[in-house]
Amino acid sequence: MALRSPRLLALGLLRFAVIILFTLASAGIALIYHQEVVGLIWAKPQSVWVIWMWHVVSWLVALLLVGVSTIVSFLISQILFSVIIMDAMSRITEKMIATSVQASQPGPLLKQFFYLVRQEIPRNTLPVLLTLAIMVIGWTTPLGPIVTVLSSAAAIVFLAWDNTDLVPARRLEPFSKRIGFLSRNIGFHLGFGLVFLIPVLNIVFLSYAPIGATLWYVENFSQ
Repeated sequence: MALRSPRLLALGLLRFAVIILFTLASAGIALIYHQEVVGLIWAKPQSVWVIWMWHVVSWLVALLLVGVSTIVSFLISQILFSVIIMDAMSRITEKMIATSVQASQPGPLLKQFFYLVRQEIPRNTLPVLLTLAIMVIGWTTPLGPIVTVLSSAAAIVFLAWDNTDLVPARRLEPFSKRIGFLSRNIGFHLGFGLVFLIPVLNIVFLSYAPIGATLWYVENFSQ
C-alpha cells in the first residue's frame, strides 16, 4: 500500500530519517562523553596486568551508553515527531480503505499535537517501565534466560501496540479500554511485532508499521 501511495511512502521515509537522525545524534553524544563516564567508574590503571580489564570495562560501558542512548532517542523522536507522522499515515490508510475517518480530535493543529503527545507518553513510558522491571528481576534473580525471553516478548508487544493503538486513540477511547484491547489481542501483537526484533530491518518495518496496524484494526474492529 505504501508503494501505491506517494504520501505514505514519503511519510514512512521521513519517519525512518527521523529515527536514524536521533539515534546517530544520541549515540554520538554518548561516545563523546564515554571516557568521562568510564573515568567516574574506574580510573585508568597503570599496571599492565590490570589495564586489559579496564579496556574490557570501557568497551562494555560504551555498548551500554549506545544502547541506552538509542532507547532514549527513540522515545524522544517518537513522542515529539514520529507520533505526528504515524497518525498522518494512519489517517491516510483509513481513508483509503474506509468511507471516512471516524471521530478525530477536533481543534487547531497545536491542540491536536499536544493531544497526540499526551496519548504517546503513556504508550511509551509503560513499556519502558515494564522492561526495566523485567531487567531488574533478571539481575537480582537466577531467572536470566526466562527474563530474556519475557523482555523480548514485552518489547515486541508494546512496539506493535504503539501502532495498533493509533486508531482507538484518535477516536478518543479511554486509556483503560485501550489497555484492555491490548490484553485481549496479545497473540496478534506478538506476531505483528516479531519482525521488530530483526536488527536494522526493524527500523524499516517500524517506519511503515502504522499502515498494517491500521488495516488490521479498521478491517476487524470498525463498525
